[in-house]
Order: sequence, then C-alpha cells, then structure tokens
Amino acid sequence: MEVSRRKAPPRPPRPAAPLPLLAYLLALAAPGRGADEPVWRAEQAIGAIAVSRADGVFVASGSCLDQLDYSLEHRLSRLYRDQAGNCTEPVSLAPPARPRPGSSFSKLLLPYREGATGLGGLLLTGWTFGRGACEVRPLGNLSLSSLRNGTEVVSCHPQGSTAGVVFRIGQENPWYLAVAATYVLPETETANRCNPAASDRQTAIAIKNTEGRSFDTAELGRLNLHGGGAGSLHFVDAFLWNASVYFPYYPYNYTSGHATGWPSMARIAQSVDVKFQGQAALDCGHGHPYGRRLLLSSSLVEALDVWAGVFSAATGEGQERRSPATTALCLFRMSEIQARAKNCKWDFDSHEPNCKEDQPEKVQPIAPSTMIHSDLTSVYGTVVMNRAVLFLGTGDGQLLKVILGENLTSNCPEVIYEIKEETPVFYKLVPHPEKNIYIYLTAGKEVRRVRVANCNKHKSCSECLTAADPHCGWCHPLQRCTFKDDCVHSENSENWLDISSGAKMCPQIRISQRSKDKTTVTLVGSVSPRHSGCVVKNVDTGRELCKGKSAPNETCTCSIPTAASYKDVLVVDVTFSFGSWHLSKRFNFTNCSSLRECPACIGTGCAWCKSERKCIHPFTACSPSDYYRNQEPCQVAVEKPAPSKTAGGGGFEGIKTNRTTRGGQVFSVKSIEPQKISTLGKSNVIVTGANFTRASDNIVMILKGTSTCDKDVVRVSHVLNDTHMKFSLPSSRKEMKDVCIQFDGGDCASVGSLSYIALPRCSLIYPATTWISGGQNITIMGRNFDVIDNLIISHELKGNINVSEQCMATNCSFSAPSLKSSKVRTNVTVKLRVQETYLDCGSLQYLEDPRFTGYRVDPEVDTELEVKILKENDNFNISKKDIEITLFHGENKQLNCSFENITRNQDLTTILCKIKGIRAASSIASSSKKVHVKLGNLELDVEQESVASPLYFLIGLPILLVIVIFVAVGVTRHKSKELSRKQSQQLELLESELRKEIRDGFAELQMDKLDVVDSFGTVPFLDYKHFALRTFFPESGGFTHIFTEDMHNRDANDKNESLTALDALICNKSFLVTVIHTLEKQKNFSVKDRCLFASFLTIALQTKLVYLTSILEVLTRDLMEQSSNMQPKLMLRRTESVVEKLLTNWMSVCLSGFLRETVGEPFYLLVTTLNQKINKGPVDVITCKALYTLNEDWLLWQVPEFSTVALNVVFEKIPENDSADVCRNISVNVLDCDTIGQAKEKIFQAFLSKNGSPYGLQLNEICLELQVGTRQKELLDIDSSSVILEDGITKLNTIGHYEISNGSTIKVFKKIANFTSDVEYSDDHCHLILPDSEAFQDVQGKRHRGKHKFKVKEMYLTKLLSTKVAIHSVLEKLFRSIWSLPNSRAPFAIKYFFDFLDAQAENKKITDPDVVHIWKTNSLPLRFWVNILKNPQFVFDIKKTPHIDGCLSVIAQAFMDAFSLTEQQLGKEAPTNKLLYAKDIPTYKEEVKSYYKAIRDLPPLSPSEMEEFLTQESKVLLESRIKIFVCFLKSNLSTSLSFFKKHENEFNEEVALTEIYKYIVKYFDEILNKLERERGLEEAQKQLLHVKVLFDEKKKCKWM
Repeated sequence: MEVSRRKAPPRPPRPAAPLPLLAYLLALAAPGRGADEPVWRAEQAIGAIAVSRADGVFVASGSCLDQLDYSLEHRLSRLYRDQAGNCTEPVSLAPPARPRPGSSFSKLLLPYREGATGLGGLLLTGWTFGRGACEVRPLGNLSLSSLRNGTEVVSCHPQGSTAGVVFRIGQENPWYLAVAATYVLPETETANRCNPAASDRQTAIAIKNTEGRSFDTAELGRLNLHGGGAGSLHFVDAFLWNASVYFPYYPYNYTSGHATGWPSMARIAQSVDVKFQGQAALDCGHGHPYGRRLLLSSSLVEALDVWAGVFSAATGEGQERRSPATTALCLFRMSEIQARAKNCKWDFDSHEPNCKEDQPEKVQPIAPSTMIHSDLTSVYGTVVMNRAVLFLGTGDGQLLKVILGENLTSNCPEVIYEIKEETPVFYKLVPHPEKNIYIYLTAGKEVRRVRVANCNKHKSCSECLTAADPHCGWCHPLQRCTFKDDCVHSENSENWLDISSGAKMCPQIRISQRSKDKTTVTLVGSVSPRHSGCVVKNVDTGRELCKGKSAPNETCTCSIPTAASYKDVLVVDVTFSFGSWHLSKRFNFTNCSSLRECPACIGTGCAWCKSERKCIHPFTACSPSDYYRNQEPCQVAVEKPAPSKTAGGGGFEGIKTNRTTRGGQVFSVKSIEPQKISTLGKSNVIVTGANFTRASDNIVMILKGTSTCDKDVVRVSHVLNDTHMKFSLPSSRKEMKDVCIQFDGGDCASVGSLSYIALPRCSLIYPATTWISGGQNITIMGRNFDVIDNLIISHELKGNINVSEQCMATNCSFSAPSLKSSKVRTNVTVKLRVQETYLDCGSLQYLEDPRFTGYRVDPEVDTELEVKILKENDNFNISKKDIEITLFHGENKQLNCSFENITRNQDLTTILCKIKGIRAASSIASSSKKVHVKLGNLELDVEQESVASPLYFLIGLPILLVIVIFVAVGVTRHKSKELSRKQSQQLELLESELRKEIRDGFAELQMDKLDVVDSFGTVPFLDYKHFALRTFFPESGGFTHIFTEDMHNRDANDKNESLTALDALICNKSFLVTVIHTLEKQKNFSVKDRCLFASFLTIALQTKLVYLTSILEVLTRDLMEQSSNMQPKLMLRRTESVVEKLLTNWMSVCLSGFLRETVGEPFYLLVTTLNQKINKGPVDVITCKALYTLNEDWLLWQVPEFSTVALNVVFEKIPENDSADVCRNISVNVLDCDTIGQAKEKIFQAFLSKNGSPYGLQLNEICLELQVGTRQKELLDIDSSSVILEDGITKLNTIGHYEISNGSTIKVFKKIANFTSDVEYSDDHCHLILPDSEAFQDVQGKRHRGKHKFKVKEMYLTKLLSTKVAIHSVLEKLFRSIWSLPNSRAPFAIKYFFDFLDAQAENKKITDPDVVHIWKTNSLPLRFWVNILKNPQFVFDIKKTPHIDGCLSVIAQAFMDAFSLTEQQLGKEAPTNKLLYAKDIPTYKEEVKSYYKAIRDLPPLSPSEMEEFLTQESKVLLESRIKIFVCFLKSNLSTSLSFFKKHENEFNEEVALTEIYKYIVKYFDEILNKLERERGLEEAQKQLLHVKVLFDEKKKCKWM
C-alpha cells in the first residue's frame, strides 16, 4: 500500500501538518521498515524456539524441527521421530491465534551440555505426540538418529503446559531434567486423547535422568499436586538460581478458561531428588481493579538477581475486555521470592507439618520498575554496560525496549521494530548468543533477527549519548551513532564514546579569546591528545585564516589575530583532522552587529562582549573575562509554568467515575466517538455528556497510555452544545489509552478508553472489474478499516470522487460510481483517506456495460416460471445483490423474478431466475412481452429471443447440398490431374539432380586436391600485450583501451603514493586471499565481476609471477575443499570463481612462448587452409553460408551452378606501394557467382601471395574496372543494371552478371571522391540464397515468396567430408604440436600444475584416476587450448568471420572429445559435427593418454627450477616475446625498432590497481569486518584503512 501526501482536489485546502508531526511520522516509520532484517517462515505456527552457543537457531513448528544458522538461513528439517511425511503437511490440531505460553505441539526445546569439557552439545525436545515423548539428539547434526527417548515426560495436550531445565551437580555427575507439566486436563474430549499412567496423573514436577536410554523416573522422585490433581497449573518457565530450580506458574481452569488463583513461583532444590522448598505468590495487580492473574512471559535477569514477568488480566474470548491496564511488566527480587517461599500444602503436596498459613504470602514487585501497558505478550531482560535493558513484545507486533535507570526505574519504552502484519509476538524472546546487537523475534509462523537498537536515528553526538541507550555510542571515525561493533577500531576507546561518557564529552569546536589580541579555536570534549591538524578557512574567498598542527600529547589549536581586516570574514569552516577521521563545523557571523540580546547573539554563533554590552564579531577584540560564546553566562530569567493538576495525574489513578464537580457545577461525560483512531491522530473526536456549556474554556482531555510515558493533554477544539464537544487528537504510536475529561482544573471524569491503531492496509478488491454505468457492490478486504475518514475513487479526468462506504474492521463495501461520460475502458484508483493522508488501495477497472441479447420463458410446472436471460460473455462478476429482474406480461402486468445463478457458456452467458407461487404459468409465458433488468445503475428492457421458422430451412437445404456436391466433385478432379502432372515433373527433376550431385560429390572426394600455399609469409602474431588483453578480457572490449595508452606521456618520476601502498598491500598473501573469499561471498559480486577482478589482478602481479603462482595454489586448494563436499569431477569445469579465471590467465602468461614457438605456425596454417577451402566454392555474402564447410549449420545447400573464371588483373601504381620489384600484372581465379566485393578480396589475397606484402590501399578505397578494348566499365555490387525481384529484393551483381569471361582484364585503381560508395547490405538484398528458400526465411523472415530450383540439403553433406579431407593433415599436425613434448620436456607450467594436481589428489586420498584426468583436462585443454582454437584472433592479427567461427567450433569439439573419458555411442541420427570426426577420436584418445602419462613420468621440477622460470618470465616478459619476430626484424629493421620503443611498457599496471581498488572500496565494510574477525591481520587492516585515506585524499585533490 502506497502512502501519498497529495490532497484531494475537490476538497478545500487545509493547513499543512506541523513539522513536529512530520518528524514524529518519520520516527514512527523507522522501526517499521525492517527491510534488511532476515526473516524465516515455517509452514506451521511456531511452538518453541531456542538458540545454541555454536550450532544455530532451533525452531519447532507442528511436528517439525528446523535448524537455522544465526542469519536464519535454513540448514536442516526433520519430523518428530523421523516419521513419514514432510514439514509442509498440517498437523491434526492447531493452536489458537494467541496461544498461552507452552500451548503447542512442541513442549520442550532445550540445548544443553554446550561447552562441557570433552562432551558434545545435545538438544532435548519434548512433543505432545507419543503420550508426551522426549528425544535427545546431537546439537551439531540433527540428521542422526535420537540418542535417547522416553514417553510421558511432557504434557501430551496441545493446550497443556510444560516447562523444564537441564542441569548437573558438579563436573562429573550426569545431567538431569527438572520438568513441570500439565499432565491431565479436565476436559473430557481431550482426556481421551492421551492417558498417562495412573502414577503420573497427580504429578506436577519431576526430575529425570537424561543419561539413560530412556527417561526413567522411579528413583528420582516427583512432586504431586495437592488434592490429588483436582486443579490444573499452567507452567510458564523454568530456570536455575542460587542452587534451586524455580517454576513460574498460575492456577488455571481449562474448562472455564479462568485463572483460579494468583501467579506463583514454585521452588525445588537443584539435586538428584525432588526436594520441595516452597512456593510464593506474585502480586502484579497494581492499577487493575480485578488484578492480573495470568502470567504470559518470564525472564531471569541473572546479573541483577531480578526476575521479570509479563502479567495479564482476563480479556474475554474476543479480547472485548482489554483495557489500557490489562497487562503489566513487574520485576521481583529473587532474594525476596526465596525468603517468602513457604513449604505448605497450597498447590503442591508438602511434608512440612508446621505450616499454618491459609494461603501464600504475596511478594510485591519493585514499584519503580512496574510498567502498565494494554497488550504485552513477552519479555527478555539483560544487562548492558551496567544498565538493565528489557525487551517487550506486544500483541500488535511491536518490539519495545525499556532501559531501567537508577533504582530500577522504567523509562518510556521505545519502539525498535514493528511487524507490518501486526502478528502477536511469541511469548519467548531469544538473544543472539554471540552478538548482543541482535535478538530473535518470533510471531506466528515467522522468526526475525532484529537489531536491538536504532542507533542511526540519532544524528548528533549529544543526541546519541543523551538517549542513554547502552547499545549505542558515538563513533568518531564514522561521525555517526553506531553499535560498538560497527565502529572502525572500536576497541580503541578514543574512537567510540559510550553513554557513560555523557553528552558533555562530545567533541565540540569552541571559539574563545585568551588574550585581547587574538581569537583561539580549540576542540573540547573527549578527544585524547594525539597527532591532529586544524584549519580555519574563509568560505567566501577560500583563503586559510589559520592552520596548525598539534604538539605531542596536545590537541591542535588555531589562533587568529583580532585585526580589523578579519571583521569582514562572514562565514568560516573549521576542520580538525585526526588521521582517518575529521570534525568540521561552519560558523556564520553575518548579522552579529544587529543583535541586541545576549542569548540571541550567542545562539547565532556570534560573541557577546559584556563590558560593551553588545554583540560582536568573534574575531573582534574584547577583554577575555567579558568574552562570552556560550549560553551559561547569559543571565536570562526563564519563566517556568505553574504546575498543573493534569501533570500529576489529575485523578487518573483509582478514579474511574464519569462525573466530576467543580464550583458547585456537576459535569458528566458518557462516551467518546470514535473509540479507534489511526496513529496519525484525528481532528474531530466527539465527546458526549452533560452541562458542557456551563464550564469555562478550560476543558482538557487527558490521555494516558503506557504508565511510564508522559500523558497527552489536549485542549477542547469546540464546545458544540451542552452535550457535545469536539477535540483534535495528536498522533501517537500504537497502543490503547485511558481517556478522561477535566473541567476547569477539577478532577478528571473518565470517558473510557481509546485505541491508536496502525494505518489501514488493503489486501483484495472484489470484484476488480465493473461496468461503466456503476452501481455494483464492491468489497475491499484488509484490516483497520474502522479508522478511515472516507473512501475516494480517483479518476484521471473526473478527479477524486467521494463515495459512500460501509466499513468494518476487516472490510469496506461501496457502490461503484457511474463514469458514463468517460471512455469505455478506464482504470480508477481506490484510495482511503485518513486525516490528510491518502492510501492507495488498488485499482478498479471499468468496462463497457453488459449487452443482453434476449430472454426465454419456460414454465417448469403450472405454479413456477423459469426465465433465462441471455447476455454476451464478459468479465463481470454479478452477484444477487447487484441485479433485479422484472417480467412484464399481459396488459402491463409485472412479476418479480428471483435470481438463481449465472452460467457461462462458450458463446453466451445465461442468467437464470425463477418466479414461484403463481397460477397459469403457461399462459403467462405465452403473453410475456419483455424483461426489465436493473443492474446497479444500469436499467434496460430485454426483448424476447426470436426463433426463425424452420419451414424455409427444410426446403432449401436439399437443393443447396446437391449444388455443393457437384461443384466439389468437379473442382477436386481438376486439381487432382494438375497435381499429378506437377508431381511427376518434380520427381523427374529431383531424380536428375540427385544423380548429378551424388556423382559430382563422389568424383570430388576422389580427385579434388587443395593446393595449399606453402609459403604464407610471416605469421602475423599479435604482440604479447594484445594477446594478453584479448585473452584476459574476451568479452569486455571496453577495458582494453585503458591499458594501451601511450606510457611516454606520463612522467616517470610521478609516483602515485596511494597505488604504491595498494600494490604493497595486495602483496600480503593472507590479506589478498581473505579479500578474494570475502568478495566471492557477496551476492551481487557476479561471475563477470569475478573474471574482471582476476584479470586485473593478473596484470597487477604479472611482474611477480612467483607470488601470483603461490596465490593460485592457495585458492585452488580452497576450491578443492569446496568441491570435495559435492562432486570433485566438476571442479574447474566452469569459470564461476576468481581462481578459475586466474588459472586461465596464468596459463596464458606461462604458455604464450610455447604457443608462438611450437603451436602458432600449424595453427595459422590451419586457419589459412580452411579459408582457402571455403573460398574455393560459392559463399553467400549475406548469410555467410558456404558450399565447403565443416559445420552443417553453415552449409550452402541452395548452391547454384558455378564455374571458375581466370582474370588478368592490372594494379595501378600508387605512392603507397612504389617499389620497383612489385609485380602489378597478376592472374587471379574467381567464381562467376562471386560478388564484386568477394572478387576484390580474392584479388587482394593474390597480390599478397605474389608479392609478400599487401597492396597499399584498403578494400573500401579501391574500384574495379572491366576493360574491353578501348571501353571501360566500373564494376559495382549494386548499380542501375542490378536485378530487382518481384517483391522488391535487390540481387547483388556478380562476375557472371557482367558476363566476364576467362582472360578478361580487370584494372584496380584508387577510388575517386565522387565515385559511388560501397553499399551496406540489408534485408532488401540477396546473393545466392533467393528470398523464397527455406534458409533465406530462417535469416530474413517469412515475408518473401518466389520460385526456385528444388534441392535437398542432405545431397550436399559430402561437402563437409570434402572440407575435412582438405584440412586433415594440417589439423593432425596442429593437434600433435599441442600434445607433443619437444625434446622430451613438457612446458614448465604444464608439468608444474599437473604435478600439483597429482599431489593434491594424493593428499585427499582420491584413488579414482578419472578424477585427476578430468582435473587436468579442465585446467589445460578446456581452460586454455579450446579458448585459443576457437579464437585465432587472440593470437594473430586476423579477422575471424562467423563462418570460420562455426568451423573452428567443430574442430574444438573434436579436440575436447579426444580428452574425454566417456566412450561415444553414436547412431545414424547423431549430429554431423560428431559423426565427422568419429573415426579419428579413438586414435586421438590414445595419444592424449600417452601425453598425460609422459608428463607424469617426467622427473618432477624442483622448486628452484620453477621459481627461476617464473622469475625469468617476470623480468624479460617483453623481450622473450619479441624473439618470435626474428624474420620481421631481418626484413624491416627500422620498423622493428619503432615497434620495440612503442611497446617498451606492455601495460599500465596502475590502471589495474585502480580497478582492483574500486572493487575493494565497493565492499569495503564487508572486507573490513572480515579482517577484524581474522587473527593476525591487524596490520593489514591498518594498511587498508591507510590506503583508503590516501585514495580519498587523492580524490579530494582531483575535485579541488
């Protein structure tokens, strides 16, 4: 539900809400947000919750037990005694909405034996099932079977109670369970559900040995109920104190539902036998006329020896008797309870003969701590910084916090959290076992982890410390109010001020004059003397007036001369810096001279000179004794208001009369309306009574809610008459308040109670669709609707429309207004107005009015008539309330028809109504004229449905059938003949084509030979920089350019201090590993971020390869630890972590030399050969499909007839290529189906092959010209002669289009500016695939149709085999260069990493050789070689076409199949890319196994060898890569020297460090928290903070 502050336009404007109200609403919203708090939801209502010290949170709901971690992430679920089913199945009984303590299926949930020497923790659970069974399970693993169990230990009744505690006496003795339970309930129907043994029917408290296999109680004893179990006791809690076990309880009659006695405390000795030590009654009835006899919650505050309980009076079945004083929090001293506990036969059987008291003595609570509230449900108490803190749950979903002052005085509770669903809080609140900043809040089916304070709402140091919340303090480095754990270096007392310091210790900047000639700026408060700096700056000019640094053990001070020139300084900024944090304040001295009073002068920041009695500029000279800059010396008499009777209570306590007398006049009050208002308050609350006009204007309403909070005193707004007056009530938080009226300062006359409740919330609007005429009954479901002022329909054209509503607490009904003049379909917003706040409740859709088509009348019997009204189908939900139907018959006679139901069919909707109790139904049916329908505001008459005469239909039907049959027979015969003729032609054509293609394919396989160019010149290797960047950032081109900036433009002496510090920090192995693990745990640290971070890290550490390798080792071991818990074979299979991308980069760096020296040449030969083979046949320039390919998806099966054309090409002489030995007349073979652009490419390639160097121009800079005799014709892909097909598609020009024959002369020349430019191809162009073909439709869409030659794709699959044969020898040479061992030595990186994997497998006792094989395959072939094979542009300066990419994917798949351990089972239907290399794969697999074995058999590398290799790689990274270009050096020395100078510095490593810092600062808090928790990283933590300061200063300098 959205809250809007807009006002309704039709209503007159009202004054805006005052600022205090807005501030209150903002504060009220703060605890309710809770968006960051983790929530876990069970399937059943939660019956018990417990927290262990180390094993998480345990929650019992229904018959299910769940284990959660401390962040409420689910770990494990199990059912009671491992029974069949699951936790989502409901149990047979359900507890009530507000259960009594212990009223559930789970009775006990007790972790124990935690921290005991040599023993593991255990969890004891008790259930109603199995006649009150108990189980004991290991805390750490609930999936293990129970260690011990027993029956009849706890209550077997869901409404019965059980309380217990586990203890032991001494270190060596066994553990015992002291348990109190309601074993027998008096209800007959529940007594039959479980029958305890006869010996247990009187038992109230027992001690059981938990060490035995079952819970045997024979020798340990029990305490019985007095009187043979005639009454029932409801036990709430059990706890240990001072060597005794205490059980808080209250007597309760389960039949009548009433408490039969006072809440009490039973006490037994903490021993192996039940030794009753007495009982004491607890009196918490103060402020309630009938006392509070129910005990709802219990908490022992052990540090204070105080017990806290929440008590309640009876509220009735529907909470109708709830009042502002229904519940109360009372604290009792345990010593007093112990002293007054008497061993008498009151509730229990006692063996004390000397007890003479008739009833137990009532123990009184600690009076100042008692807090009365309307609806408390739970309590938990603790001590923080010597302050007692109590957390209280309420019945409307609030968590309150009470801080006890001196003498344990309660303050007004603070709302620290609100559940928006307002579910009652569970009776047990549980703290976090390690972090005292969290508490677990249970309500209904949900558990929340809630922060115990809202420290951040305090915006200043003084506000933070004045609040006196012991959980909060002022953090100097962060300059905000925080928990201690959230403050950086909080262990340093100088950084965090707690409430014990007091608000006076908050650091404040003070301006004073110690001498007449200078003004001093100092810092006062709790700031220890240390290194600091201070600056005073003129804001207007930016000039520093003063700058200082502190002396040792002193705080910095700044002195400014009291010269006349400083009087013009109007605004100054004062800043004190303390290393990682600073304090600043702005002072404004603009209006000093105009102020005449001391308080006003000092309040604006000026100074008051007492001797001159005037306000002066602080930098003006004045005697130091007369110079005032704080309020204390200003002697101003402040009038204090006289105490009012209303301030002290005015008759609130104990006086509940509705009459009061003042000055002989009797005033009476009767009622207040409404009795519920929202937390926003209400401006028109009416009080009724008598004699109101006889009072003076001094009539006030006093509202009293929580007893420890201030009362609200509201003056009457308007006395309407003698019996009615109006009040405007302020906003407040949710609670019930007592209300009384005070006349002329007399006694307060009670008017009852008033409830402040939450704003309304809508959950459903039904129906959500209505008709445009309106009038339909609309219902809104939700809650708190009884506080709305009115309901509004908001329309975009008509504005806000007020509608009349009928509202109850959970629903509102209204009649949809008419929008007849609006458009047919429109949506309106339903809004609820509460005061001046508008709440969006959802939308209501208006559609066109229903359309009725007719009606039928059917007489059922002579006394009953059935009317069926037909209507077009629509989306309306029409109910009985919406519709009225009247039947007109005879002479304007009418009968009301009673609505029955609505039936929706495929075509029409039928509304059925019946008229009963009539005579002559048949005659009425025959004389009916119309039906009048009233549907909301829509009224219309429906005419009777007309029935056509069947006579004409019967006559015409046979004639029509005969005609249709004759026509159909004639058309069918003609079509059949035509179809047969066409099919015969197509079959003949297909047979001919098949014969030709199969013969040509066979001949090509036997005779074709690809003339591979042996000399392809220098291999165009990329330099190391571009190779590394394309490998590190394959999909992040945006990062590449930032590393390639010209390093010569930077000053070599310009060293960045921040980057140097960061570089040193990431060289700390523990820090770096911790950072990587922390980043990977962040949910928004995506896979892309992990890869980028790994690549930046590789660049930053590429000159420290030894260190980078050690990091890789550590991270790989950590990854193995994660993978070993699941499936080790999946490790390194994907790139989902930093270490996996780091391994790819590390292999790229270490194998770059091997790649160039051994694999590069055969790889380039493969790509070149593949290109030659592809270009030997037709290639469609639009789709890139070709006749010769390895990939079926790229097969051009719509191949046309083609032939080879030999051209004589003459190249024009150009300055770019003016060498004398260049051959300019070249013979070039092209295809007649090649486009002009394709012919250009083949001509350029021929020039390169012939001359060894490229032509001096680019493709788009040249033109081709056909020379025939003296005539020339320019050749273009598209010109005026281009063929345009029937559907507007332009066919590209080809060599055949220009009828160019063998031996024709083509001239190549430089394009002139006015020549036609090249055309970019679009959907409106085609080449070889015509628009009507299937393949063209795949690419271009299905909007083209035409004719083409019939072809079958499978006829051309032999072209795949032809291409494979052409490149087979080159491919095998490439594969064997990869898995060969030159000179019987493996590359250092491969040998090292394979040995590392073998060693790790041996350490982890992995005996399956397949696992190690898969690890090696995932780390080298999959992670490095496949990436290279599929991306030749990573290694060479070439362009990869989509077609080449498709072919290389097939080769890469075959390469990976060679490393696979799985035997391929291929059938005839297998994909062609698998079948193509199916026969070769077994041979390759054997070679791969030999390759792996040969590497394993090589002698291991010594650490010194590997370190020397890595060190050498780091030092001469560039030089070792340049050796590849030896041929290039010999051919062009000057170019090589310029190349070397250009790439003198391969990378801008500072960019990589900067990018790494961006990730660190993004997750700075998480990294810092992790470093704080890890031991031994204190120095790294300091360095990180130092780095952040340096970067922040650098950023600030750039901004300046």
